[in-house]
Amino acid sequence: MDKVIIVFWSQSGNTESMANAVAEGVTAAGKEAVVVDVASASLDDLKAAKGFAMGCPAMGAEVLEEGEMEPFVCDVEGFAAGKTIALFGSYGWGDGQWMRDWADRMTAAGATIVNGEGVICQEAPDDAALDACKDLGKQLAAL
Repeated sequence: MDKVIIVFWSQSGNTESMANAVAEGVTAAGKEAVVVDVASASLDDLKAAKGFAMGCPAMGAEVLEEGEMEPFVCDVEGFAAGKTIALFGSYGWGDGQWMRDWADRMTAAGATIVNGEGVICQEAPDDAALDACKDLGKQLAAL
């Protein structure tokens, strides 16, 4: 794969920072990173990809953002079988249940989740979270 697509939704900018770190990892591994807000993302592009990344913060009672990201993820579930997907996002409270639920959904749909789980951080990503996101990008670029 020459391009790695990184789809995200971000309210405060924390998850967008994580998306950009995933892109840095992709670029460092010699591939082209395409970072796109979920509102502009193409399902057809994801269908054609062997793997891709998706990022969304925890919202409400630890759920995905419901207006744009949740419907998008529902669509992705329809073609996730055989895909390798990296998940990431930030949270302000709770313990990361939204990410565990999201990873379980994608796995149930037949996808392989990079590292078996998503990368999460509380509030703004620190250096360790950004490094973990870069590593996700490198792993996706290696597909």
